Amino acid sequence: MRAFVLVVALAFGVVAAAFYVVFLAPRLLTHQPRLAAQQPVLFDHHLHVEVAGIQCGFCHRGSSTGPSAGLPDVQQCMACHGVIGQGNPEIEKLRQAWIRQQPIDWQRVHQLPDHVQFTHEAHIQAGVSCATCHGEVGQMQQIQQVRPLTMNDCVECHKQNNAPTECGVCHD
Repeated sequence: MRAFVLVVALAFGVVAAAFYVVFLAPRLLTHQPRLAAQQPVLFDHHLHVEVAGIQCGFCHRGSSTGPSAGLPDVQQCMACHGVIGQGNPEIEKLRQAWIRQQPIDWQRVHQLPDHVQFTHEAHIQAGVSCATCHGEVGQMQQIQQVRPLTMNDCVECHKQNNAPTECGVCHD
């Protein structure tokens, strides 16, 4: 009888572990909010968006014309920060990059799997606000992902907005 209980307990443990690995762990990993990326320069979106009144497309120039919104290069930042922010240690990092002609190695915050073809241009032209996917960036000192950006999240949004849900729209 003792051997039978041991075998049943072992079998239950194996089934529970398999269930966790196959079903639960992937779901937990894809539905957890991502931690804010550590950026090489502390960039305060609140200051730029709310205080200075800069629109998303001013810095993320590819958002309305291509698949990627893009990140501003050092030259674009220096258009303003050549004269603004004297003595600020974070802006001094930017200036040093400009002097050395080195790019800022920004860390991506919003990432989709490689097999997903997301086009910012199509969403901007359809009137989708940047805040729909990225949250109220103007309220954030440090950017963080606020939506899960999973397939289910995107499909639900497409359904709510009468956007196409055919596989080929987002996948090759």
